[in-house]
Amino acid sequence: MAGFPKDVGPKLAIGGVVAVTALVVGVSIDRQAFEGKAAPEAPVAAQKADGSPAAPQPAAKPAELRSDQGMAVDPNALRVKRVLKIDGPFRHGDYAWDENGAPKTGRIIITVDLRAQTLSVFRDGYEIGAAVILYGATDKPSPKGAFPISQKVADYYSRTYNNAPMPYAQRLTSDGVFIHGSDVQWGRGTHGCIGVPTAFAQKLFGVTKLGDLVVITDGKMLDVSQAKVSG
Repeated sequence: MAGFPKDVGPKLAIGGVVAVTALVVGVSIDRQAFEGKAAPEAPVAAQKADGSPAAPQPAAKPAELRSDQGMAVDPNALRVKRVLKIDGPFRHGDYAWDENGAPKTGRIIITVDLRAQTLSVFRDGYEIGAAVILYGATDKPSPKGAFPISQKVADYYSRTYNNAPMPYAQRLTSDGVFIHGSDVQWGRGTHGCIGVPTAFAQKLFGVTKLGDLVVITDGKMLDVSQAKVSG
């Protein structure tokens, strides 16, 4: 959803380590990856009656939630192992991305803190990306809670707001809340979406899959006291 001017507080400038945001749904997350438990055995591949392999079944599409259906969160569900080192102020239009030293595979979780106006991307507990965001104005606030990514469209246009471009769009709710690329400038907002710099949106689009969780809070933060800081 395209940005538009709105009144906000003083210009954002977050120094040092970026604010690591949000909490993660306990009932929906596979905590084995974070707690060292053995994963369950993979299911046996389906076969036809003659014993030949059956065609693979498409993955089930995640259930879409409305903005008012955000799932509850569990503060103990995610162990943060590393946060990115961000030197100097972190202002509108800024982002960081560094996958060096992070696992190549693992669960992706995106956290959004509306109060800090930041988004963080974690892979297996390692922060690999962070950005300053735009968010919903008072008449169209961004929802709070946990939402699975239910649709990904790289070249998307709003069907509600004058065909406004929403590059690298990732749908969070059935009523039209997305993460998408935006011109992230101080003093602007959205109609409920989470806007991030377009170059960052492209990187984010490249590491997520349907069903990955996005957790949106208003000031709740993860405990990073045991996390190391990237070099």
